[in-house]
Amino acid sequence: MSARTPGPRSRAEYRRAQRSLVGGVDSPVRAFTAVGGTPVVFARGRGPYLWDVDGRRYLDLVGSWGAALLGHAAPAVVRAANRAARHGLSFGAPSPYETDLAERIRHAVPGVERLRFVNSGTEAVMSAVRVARGFTGRAKVLKFDGGYHGHSDGLLARAGSGVATQSLADSAGVPASIVAETLVAPYNDLEAVRRTFEAHPESVAAVVVEPIAANMNLVLPAPGFLEGLSRLCRAHGALLIADEVITGFRLRRGAIYTKLGARADLVTFGKVIGGGLPIGAYGGRAEVMEVLAPLGPVYQAGTLSGNPVVMAAGIATLDALGPEVYRRLERNADALVGRWARAARDLGVERFQLSRVGSMIGVFFGPSPPRSYTEAGQVERPRYRRFFHAMLEAGVYLPPSPLETTFLSAAMAPRDLDEAVEAGARALRTVG
Repeated sequence: MSARTPGPRSRAEYRRAQRSLVGGVDSPVRAFTAVGGTPVVFARGRGPYLWDVDGRRYLDLVGSWGAALLGHAAPAVVRAANRAARHGLSFGAPSPYETDLAERIRHAVPGVERLRFVNSGTEAVMSAVRVARGFTGRAKVLKFDGGYHGHSDGLLARAGSGVATQSLADSAGVPASIVAETLVAPYNDLEAVRRTFEAHPESVAAVVVEPIAANMNLVLPAPGFLEGLSRLCRAHGALLIADEVITGFRLRRGAIYTKLGARADLVTFGKVIGGGLPIGAYGGRAEVMEVLAPLGPVYQAGTLSGNPVVMAAGIATLDALGPEVYRRLERNADALVGRWARAARDLGVERFQLSRVGSMIGVFFGPSPPRSYTEAGQVERPRYRRFFHAMLEAGVYLPPSPLETTFLSAAMAPRDLDEAVEAGARALRTVG
């Protein structure tokens, strides 16, 4: 463990949490199981920085797992949330806020004609699957090995980062009868998808896919994969669900699936659209979405869905996302990857792989950047563990798992980029 981190108050807070919270955390990856040591407990965030309970500052390259696109406590977002909060924290009834945010998403993603808000990415994908089953009258869902779509029962089969970090193949507590309705194919393997459809004729309601897989490190779709997937879905009468909980509004204003050749029937969102507050959304063609109650027979509800404070934060976030924000993110991420790669070459560090899409970066110690979950399994975990703790010692916070993705925020300044580069160069000396 580092002499610098975590500090005594972080250690004490974590011990206190373990007496009340399961494992001391509310999400397993936060427990540092994959990297060892004691989690850092944070007290506040501002811009690209986090401060722990000991007052130590970190350059944050996790960004609330991608949600903090504008950085922490972005002033316009905080002002909007505060204004909304003064008028009431929750109505459990319609408000103009939810329509305002829905209109912004609908205009940015033309394929989304109707949508509905929920409170997490898990709820969004779970609900989209229910809609697909209700619309098609079919039961089975096809997902990809290593794809994580939240922790609903059927989608935890071969579920990637969080489950893999815990060294669990799936999850206890999920009935085999439910998992039996989930089919799994390797990511980037169209032939395997074709065989699966042929083995289960007229049985598959939907295929759910991350257009860019961000839960088995960072895996890009092979050329033609998403386009071919769309064709297969149409040919076999299945819907295509593009899970953009991570990528939606992170890589561009809107969704990325269209740019990558996919034709999705349903799309899920989360993270960025809430400005850092809990949110999820799912939407698609009107004829598909209108199977939902109160118009149709598919039921889904939520007391806090469309919460006015969350909606206000989301509106302020999307209103700030002009072209210059994405250009700055692109420049900074490209520079960071290039300078880290150059430092590794100069130091003679082998098997250090970097991949990037926009402001999402994959850091991978292994023979090559992964193209599937099988290849992601070749990660050299001890080397990532040493890299992670050396970066933490230098005041840079990375994902505490080698299968997660690094996220940059638009709040990063040139000096922050220099800090990340210099910390990375020092950390690479420790990996062996």
